[in-house]
Amino acid sequence: MGCGFTVETVEAQYPAHWEADVVLADGGTAHVRPIRPADADRLRSFYSRLSDESIYFRFFGPRPRLSDREVERFTNVDYVNRVALIATIGAEMVAVIRYDRTGPGEAEVAFLVEDAHQGRGVASVLLEHLAATARERGIERFVADVLPANMRMTGLLRQAGYTAQSQFEDGVVRMTLDLTPTDTSTEVTIAREHRAESRSIARLLTPGSVAVIGASREPGGVGQTVLRNLLAADFTGPVYPVHREVRAVAGVRAYPSVGEIDGDVDLAVVAVPAEGVLDVVKECAEKGVHGLVVVSSGFGETGEEGRARQDELARIARSYGLRVVGPNCLGIANTDPAVKLNATLAATVPGRGKVGFFSQSGALGTALLQRVAQRGMGISSFVSAGNRADVSGNDLLQYWEEDDSTEVILLYLESLGNPRKFTRLARRIARSKPVVVVKSGGTPSGHSAEELGLPDSAISSLFEQAGLIRVDDLIQLFDVGQLLAYQPLPAGPRVALVTNSDALGLLAAHACRAVGLEPRAPVNLGPAAGAAEYGPALAGELASPDVDAAVVIYMPPIPGRTEEVAGELLRVSKDSGKPVLATFRGHLGMHPALRVPGPSAPSRGSIPSYAAPEEAVRALAHVVRYATWRAQPATPPHELDDIDTVRARELVRAALPDAEATPGGFAQAGPPVEIDAAELLSCYGLTVWPAEVVRSADEAVAAAGRLGWPVVVKVADPGASRRAGTVRLGLTGPEVVRHAYTEFAEQFGEGVELAVQRMAPQPAVPTVVGVIEDPAFGPVVSFGLGEVTARLLQDQGFRLAPLTRDDASALVRSVRAAPLLFGEYGYPPVAVDALEELLVRVGRLAHDLPEVARLDLDQVLVGESDAMILGARAILRTPAGPRLDVGPRRLS
Repeated sequence: MGCGFTVETVEAQYPAHWEADVVLADGGTAHVRPIRPADADRLRSFYSRLSDESIYFRFFGPRPRLSDREVERFTNVDYVNRVALIATIGAEMVAVIRYDRTGPGEAEVAFLVEDAHQGRGVASVLLEHLAATARERGIERFVADVLPANMRMTGLLRQAGYTAQSQFEDGVVRMTLDLTPTDTSTEVTIAREHRAESRSIARLLTPGSVAVIGASREPGGVGQTVLRNLLAADFTGPVYPVHREVRAVAGVRAYPSVGEIDGDVDLAVVAVPAEGVLDVVKECAEKGVHGLVVVSSGFGETGEEGRARQDELARIARSYGLRVVGPNCLGIANTDPAVKLNATLAATVPGRGKVGFFSQSGALGTALLQRVAQRGMGISSFVSAGNRADVSGNDLLQYWEEDDSTEVILLYLESLGNPRKFTRLARRIARSKPVVVVKSGGTPSGHSAEELGLPDSAISSLFEQAGLIRVDDLIQLFDVGQLLAYQPLPAGPRVALVTNSDALGLLAAHACRAVGLEPRAPVNLGPAAGAAEYGPALAGELASPDVDAAVVIYMPPIPGRTEEVAGELLRVSKDSGKPVLATFRGHLGMHPALRVPGPSAPSRGSIPSYAAPEEAVRALAHVVRYATWRAQPATPPHELDDIDTVRARELVRAALPDAEATPGGFAQAGPPVEIDAAELLSCYGLTVWPAEVVRSADEAVAAAGRLGWPVVVKVADPGASRRAGTVRLGLTGPEVVRHAYTEFAEQFGEGVELAVQRMAPQPAVPTVVGVIEDPAFGPVVSFGLGEVTARLLQDQGFRLAPLTRDDASALVRSVRAAPLLFGEYGYPPVAVDALEELLVRVGRLAHDLPEVARLDLDQVLVGESDAMILGARAILRTPAGPRLDVGPRRLS
C-alpha cells in the first residue's frame, strides 16, 4: 500500500535506546524493543495465537500463516526507513507495531496485538514509542488504512492526542496523524501514565492472596516474621508459606514452591538469600503473581556485584509483567478493613487513618511506624521501598492521588530517582492533597551539590514551587502530618494564642513572629483556668474575623480536670472551620482526650498536641505557607509574543559540532561551546545592550561615540568582575575615557581588553539572572540581586523552567534582598513587572533548548520602567540524552 516512493537502503545500528520497560493500563508491565532477525520464531508463535478477526483487520483478508519470506521481511528492518517495535512479556511477543516510510516525512503505520492482551493498553504505549522513533528519523506523519469495522484501531489513533484527519475511499478509512506533539497528546500521555502506575501500585496494596517465600521455622527469621505479621493483622485473604522442606510454618500449611500452591497468588513476599531471588522471580511469573515485595538484602547496598544482581532482578520481573518493591525493604501495609495487609517486618502498624506514608529506608521503617503509632496517628497505607529497584516514591504519588482513603502524603526520601517527574507529580497532587517530605542527603541522586550545580537551598526552592512541604527532620514530618491529617487548612497567618501561662504565651508569640506568622496578644487565663475559662476564650478568638488559626496552651501547674478542658476544646473547635492545635500537658501526638473517636484511630477534628509551643507554631507555619500556595489558582505558562524557536534551534545546531553517536543511540556529550548570547536571547524577545570590546584608548573613544554618551568602561574578562576597580561609570567625554583606559592599562597591562557600553538610565537596581541545565532536575532558572553582599551571601532563588507569571513573581520575592526592588531602604521602586516578564522569557528559552548548559545575564539593571540586560554569556553542550521526564512512557 505504498505510493511509489523509493528510498535508499540504510544500514543502521540496533537502536538500544529505543528499549524500555513500560507499565500497561491494567498495572502489569511489558518490555518494548525494536524487532531483530532472531525474533523470527517468536513472530511465528505470536501469529499462531491471533484470532481470524485480528488477522483480517491487519491484512484485509484471511492469512492462516506467514510465509518464510514475510517473516524475513517483517523481522529484518533497517531501523530508519522501516522500523518495527515489539512488546514482550517473558519470552513471548504479545504485540508489534511498525512503520514503512512511503514518502518525504511520511510513513505507513500498522500494528497487531495478541487477542489475550487486547484492552491492556499495549497498542497505545507502542504508538507513543513508535511516534518518538519516527520523529527521531525525520518522519512527520503517520498514515494508516483501516477497515471501518476496526473500531479499536481508529479509536486508538484518534485518542492519541495528535492532530488527525480521515477520509473514506474504496471501503477503507485512511487516517493521517501529524506527529508534532501537542498539548493534548502530552496530556494523554501523562494521563495514561498516571492511570497505569496507580493501578500497578493498587495491585500490590490490595492483593487477594499472599505467598511468603522463605518462611522458615527459625524463630525471628525474616520470612517467619513477615508471615506472623500477616496473620496477626488478620489479612482477609489466604496466606501461603513457601518452604522447600517443611510442611507447615506458624501452624499454616507450607508449599515446596509457588507453583504448587492450589489457588491464585497475587502478591509474593520474597525472603530468600539474594542468590536465589532471581529463580524465585521466574517461578512467580510462571504462577501468574502480580507483584513482589523483596525484603532480602544483598543487592545494591553491597557494591557493584549486588547492584548488578539488583538490576537483573528489576529487568526479569518487569519482563514478566511484575512490579517489585525493594529489595532490602521493610515491606508494605494497607490498613483498609477489606484488606488488613501487614506484609512488613514491623509488628506494630498504626490504625486506620488518612495518611499515606512512604519510606525509602528499610532500616528506619520499623522505627518510623512505631513513632506514628506512639503519636496515635492512623495511616491508610505504608510502603518501604528499600533500594527502589522498581517501585519508587513517584509510583506511590500516582496511587495516593487516586486513593480516596488518603488525604495526606508523608515521604521520607534519601534520594530522588527522577526529580523532574517527582516535582511535576507533586505540583499536580499538592493542589488537592498536601505532600510533606523529609529529604535527607541534600542532593537528588547521591551526587554532591557542586557536581549537580545546585545547592541544597535550590532543591528547597524547587520543592516550594511544586507546593511540597519540605521539613528538616522526622519529628517535623510527623508534627506537620498530624496537623494536616486532623485539622482544616488556615486561611491566613493570623494566630490566636490561648494560654494559662504568661511565659508560655509570650514564648509562643515570639515563635510566631520568628517564622512569619502574625500572633495576636496572648489571652492568659491564669494557672487555675479550667473548662469554664478555656471554652469561652477559645470560642471568642475563633469567632474573630482577624483570626485564621489558634494555638491553645494547657500546662496546669497541678493536675487539673484534663477531660473537661479537652471536651470544651473539641466542642468549640468542631465547627469553626479554623485549625486548632495545642500544647496539652506537654503531650506529643494525639492526646486521648483530644481525639474524635474513629474505628481504630482518631478521626478528622481531633486536636493534635505538641510537646512545646514552639513546635506547634513551627508546624503551623509550614501549613500556612502550603495553604497560601494552594489558594493561588494554578496558572498555565505565560503566552509570549516575539518568540522564534525555529531560529533559536538553528543557532544552536550551527554552534554545536556534529555529535558522535554512542552505542546507546544518544548523542555523545561534547565539550562546552560559547555562543553569541545576544543573538540567542533576541529569539525570545530579549535585547542585550550593545557593547564593544576595545584594545586601545582611541578604540575606546570611538566606540563611545558610536554607542552614545555617557558610557561605562569595564574589563572585558568576565572573571574580573569579582576584583575591585574593574568598572568606570558615567564617563562623559573622550578625555575621561582615555584616562580610564590608561588606569586599566597600568593595572592589567598594555593591550588589556575593555568593554565599552552606553550608561543605563539611573536609578536602577542591579540583579543577576541565570540558567543551568541540571542533570537531575532539567532546566533551572536562578535569580538574585547583583549587590556584592547579596552575592557573597548566595542570596538566590530558583525555579524549574518553564515559568508561569506566578512562578516568576514568587522567584523575585523569594530572595531576602527583594525589598530593595519595592522601594525600601532608600532604593527607588522599580519595574518588577518587566523583570518578571524577562524571567518568563528566559525560562521559556531554557525549556525549549536543552543544549543551553548555562546562561548568565549579569547584570540585569531594573529601572523605573524597564529591565535592561547589560551582559550575557551562553554556554552550549550537546546533551548526553533526553531529559528525564521527556518522551514516551517508560520505567527508569
